[in-house]
Amino acid sequence: MIANEPLLDMRSRIVGLDHEVPLLDGRRMPYVNLDNAASTPPLVDVARAVEAFIPYYSSVHRGTGFKSRLSTVAYDQAHEIIGRFVGADLSTNTVIFGKNTTEAINKLAYRLPLTPESVVLTTQMEHHSNDLPWRHRAHVVHVRALPDGRLDEDDFDAQLQRYAGRVALVTVTGASNVSGFIQPIHRLARKAHAAGALILADTAQLAPHRRVDMLADDDPEHLDFVTLSAHKMYAPFGTGALIGAKDVFLHEAPEYRGGGTVDVVTLDEVHWAGVPDREEAGSPNVVGAVAMAVAARTLMEVGMDAVAAHEEHLIAYALERLREVPGIQIFGETDPARAHEKVGVIPFNVEGVSHFLTAAILGYEGGIGVRSGCFCAHPYVVHLLQLDEAESHRWRDQLLSGDKSSMPGMVRASFGCYNNTDDVDRLVEMLQRITRGDYQGDYALDRASGEYRPRNFHEPLEEYFLLEPLD
Repeated sequence: MIANEPLLDMRSRIVGLDHEVPLLDGRRMPYVNLDNAASTPPLVDVARAVEAFIPYYSSVHRGTGFKSRLSTVAYDQAHEIIGRFVGADLSTNTVIFGKNTTEAINKLAYRLPLTPESVVLTTQMEHHSNDLPWRHRAHVVHVRALPDGRLDEDDFDAQLQRYAGRVALVTVTGASNVSGFIQPIHRLARKAHAAGALILADTAQLAPHRRVDMLADDDPEHLDFVTLSAHKMYAPFGTGALIGAKDVFLHEAPEYRGGGTVDVVTLDEVHWAGVPDREEAGSPNVVGAVAMAVAARTLMEVGMDAVAAHEEHLIAYALERLREVPGIQIFGETDPARAHEKVGVIPFNVEGVSHFLTAAILGYEGGIGVRSGCFCAHPYVVHLLQLDEAESHRWRDQLLSGDKSSMPGMVRASFGCYNNTDDVDRLVEMLQRITRGDYQGDYALDRASGEYRPRNFHEPLEEYFLLEPLD
């Protein structure tokens, strides 16, 4: 058995870990959050910084009052800190803040000079946010995944050669939000550049777990673009970032136009501002940018190597302990010795139990938050489940008719830097109970959503937080 001691204790630096939640049987237990791949709780450092900043919050870049001057400096510093977090040379690259990673990727899809004949080479492993934005701008080619879920790099090489001269961009996830597999982004960058293409690394899932380094602009393995998500790196205040070469954003007008994007406007002319201003239309989310910067600075201070070591230990421990659950099927990597090849995401199913029902029981009776379904990565999940074409068509037709009750999927447990082996033990104990049928809820299926909810259970949400009373 792998040793029980955590290598990194971040629990005191996370907001809300001491909060108890109600269970179906009337008890209350400390919540175990194993849904970090979706969103992470805030760092105490972030919450304190936001609380300290809020009294001085004001408009940025144009106000002359003290609060505006302070907010402007803080907002500009946030750009610099995020650039430092990913190793960007800010003399040639820019940091652009937006709502989230999805918006960041959509922005790049609009700003890159693509034509319908341009090829964007992506993978079967991508989150929809790194697939759908490219489909209406270029010819998208999906590199296959291997049966175990890893990237088929031979197919990557073949597609790069097949579309030689046409590939404008290679865009890949830094780490899969489904399987956790870490992509060889720098090796792929070298190959992309040799083929005359640029590369985007979507590091929303990678950056909270491993160091991201864009490398020098002239390095063959340089990452041309990187995207980040604040709410996945312990700063859930509504911000994402796109980092990339300044000159890409200066060749034409921005897709969003309005306040803050210009230097001069007359009735006949518009002179656009430089970057990042022209790309951050309207009043920006200054609080969110400050929060994201504090999270990035905290992670750098803790050390991403320490975060990675702790997580590898936890993944290995979880993979070993999950073997004790009868009838469990783990997708992707199952060998604890190879925990270093992935971030803390473990997808699984329990034989004979719907993934929706498993997740519901874990939540209502175990106080454990997980996610179930396809995780905004339908093609990849279908591939991992090894569904044939006929099964896929049946599922699609049923879903389009408004019935998700048979929707294929998995349960996903995902770790943050603060999770520990006790959290894994809680998960394994509850899964063992589920396999024994040792749960008390009478769960009703909502066919429209696919979700299960216990009958005759009043969830006391009003005792915790609501904006208004429920009817």
